[in-house]
Amino acid sequence: MRQILPPDWKTRLQRFLLDLDARIDSTLFSSGKGARELFERYSTFMDRFYVGRWRRWVFIEPLSEAATIGLAGLILMLALAIPAFRETADEDWLKKSDLAVTFLDRYGNPIGSRGIKHNDSIPLEDFPDNLIKATLATEDRRFYDHFGIDVPGLIRALVTNAQAGGVRQGGSSITQQLAKNLFLSNERTIERKVNEAFLAIWLETRLTKNEILKLYLDRAYMGGGTFGVDGAAHFYFNKSVRDVNLAEAAMLAGLFKAPTKYAPHINLPAARARANVVLDNLVDAGFMTEGQVFGARRNPATAVDRRDENSPNYYLDYAFDEMRKLVDTFPKSYNERVFVVRTAIDMNVQHAAEQTIENELRQFGRDYHATQAATVVADLDGGIRAMVGGRDYGASQFNRATEAYRQPGSSFKPYVYTTALLNGFKPSSVMVDGPVCIGNWCPQNYGHSYSGPVTLTQAITHSINVIPVKLSIALGGKAGPKAGRAKIVAVARRFGIKAPLPDTPSLPIGADEVTVIEHAVAYATFPNKGKAVTPHAVLEVRTGAGDLVWRYDRDGPKPTQAIPASVAADMAGMMSHVVSEGTARRAALDGIPTAGKTGTTNAYRDAWFVGYTGNFTCAVWFGNDDYSPTNRMTGGSLPAQTWHDIMVAAHQGVEIKELAGVGMGTKLPRAPDAAATVAANSEPKILETKPGPPPVLTKRGADVLVQVEKMLDDAAKTAGDTTVDPKPARSTSLAFPEDFAAAPGDPTAVSRKN
Repeated sequence: MRQILPPDWKTRLQRFLLDLDARIDSTLFSSGKGARELFERYSTFMDRFYVGRWRRWVFIEPLSEAATIGLAGLILMLALAIPAFRETADEDWLKKSDLAVTFLDRYGNPIGSRGIKHNDSIPLEDFPDNLIKATLATEDRRFYDHFGIDVPGLIRALVTNAQAGGVRQGGSSITQQLAKNLFLSNERTIERKVNEAFLAIWLETRLTKNEILKLYLDRAYMGGGTFGVDGAAHFYFNKSVRDVNLAEAAMLAGLFKAPTKYAPHINLPAARARANVVLDNLVDAGFMTEGQVFGARRNPATAVDRRDENSPNYYLDYAFDEMRKLVDTFPKSYNERVFVVRTAIDMNVQHAAEQTIENELRQFGRDYHATQAATVVADLDGGIRAMVGGRDYGASQFNRATEAYRQPGSSFKPYVYTTALLNGFKPSSVMVDGPVCIGNWCPQNYGHSYSGPVTLTQAITHSINVIPVKLSIALGGKAGPKAGRAKIVAVARRFGIKAPLPDTPSLPIGADEVTVIEHAVAYATFPNKGKAVTPHAVLEVRTGAGDLVWRYDRDGPKPTQAIPASVAADMAGMMSHVVSEGTARRAALDGIPTAGKTGTTNAYRDAWFVGYTGNFTCAVWFGNDDYSPTNRMTGGSLPAQTWHDIMVAAHQGVEIKELAGVGMGTKLPRAPDAAATVAANSEPKILETKPGPPPVLTKRGADVLVQVEKMLDDAAKTAGDTTVDPKPARSTSLAFPEDFAAAPGDPTAVSRKN
């Protein structure tokens, strides 16, 4: 290094650093001096504009603050407007429509439609003047005066709602409502309202007022599955919108606020009351006089009676959602928006399911404190044959079969026993039904008793809670119960359960939540010899012209082998005992092989029966939307009986298939007559009965029986038939002993487990 570097390298380096330091100092000094001189010149220049004393505080300061706040407001508005304007990125936003789908049942018969099919064939000039005036008077009186947002109307609505302590009046203009219909959803959030306001202003800059009004009249939902006033006029009054009178126009204009609530085919009195409000609005707005609307008040509109047109609305909603997801998988170049879809629904089974649910709730719902129910019937390939998402679609469109997550209780245990069989256990394996704890949690059996050594078949037959928990511990081995529960969740996933299933010690006895449709179709893995299938409603998709686009058996997901066929057969054999001699004896089908599992959750909040045959699988749930407990309803009561009645209808005219692990089923013994129910020792024989109210005969029930007997007496006397016993014996078809359960303490009352 000494040979490479010159001898005076240190002196040179010191001089270089001193020079660099001097240059930096000089530059900073010169820059500061120049900036100071520049600021002084600027100050001298600005002093020419100085405004002092009162002029400064009256003019200058407010303008400065306004400019600052305005700039900040513009930046904030731009940030809020960006998400709204992203909705308009599609250049074809005005022509693009939602899907228009006509649904057929599995045999090709029309069952309903969903979506929007734009009808631009009627120009605005051909709409009746009274309909346009009724719409403007009710929805937006200053429509032709505002810029998309009716500020006075918005302030008035805010004041009215504040005084009422709730939402009593809407402040959205017609333009805002159209923006929501075109670009946004119906969710009630601040973000949606902000986007709606910006999109309304955007629409006003691109369309004329008449174009906005025309689009609103053509695309608004009007109830009954119809969109646009022309479709609503045809549906409710069987006429074109061109021909509606004032009373009918008022009823149509009243539907914009709440089409489901005021639909005349659902609630005609409410629709007429709403139409009367529309007539009041016409007078208040000055569009008509009281004399002009008097005739419409005296002669209100009458809608076409469509009570017999019982569309499977819950099913159609589910099929339409499935169709939307399916269309998203089509190539982007595919622009078709009108389809005809053949579904897997069987309307005979659908009607049977709806009627059975309604009959059970009407007859026993009050006594059991149960207000809602849901069911799904599916083919073994996953095709949904019937779906009931609630008691009344008109009252609530929430689909409890697909959207409600409820605890399955003991009906979850088959996944636990399947996991055990996959890990070396057998149906005949013996475990001890005795106390067990995981941390501070100690499960209890129904009845708070233990049975000692039992086989797995006996454990599932009598729905013992301790055994599945002990199985989860055994499955985890040295890794602990958590590892065992992870294996159970993995098996449930293979069956098709997509619910979250968080890890808790009580997971093996059904403390996590599932949906009815997932639970029903997951059980199809057992009769399918271990193959899991995907729930689906759509079988075939065609264009409006009839061209085939998609077919499930060709393009849909294929079954996957979730468990070995031998395990599925063993599980079917175990679960058949639940129906033949366990907690679900009411579900037994005459001559049809049947297997399944009941389920009841804590405080009797949920009651389930999920079962299957060689032909179908079906899940039934009863409970309350607010999670309030029922009156001791178990899965072996109403759910099992409802499942039985639905499946009887589903198997009508169907070739009964063998169920692997069970066989072809057995004939059930016929119910003996009243004389045969007493044995030789005069002791009553315990019979399996249909579900009834809880084990108390209320005063109202006794009064009903007395009234029925009195009516029979009166009828006999009126007919003058002296051969009729004034107190005839009750017909066995009335089945009073089955409809009313035994009173507390009755020796014939049977204690049930679940």
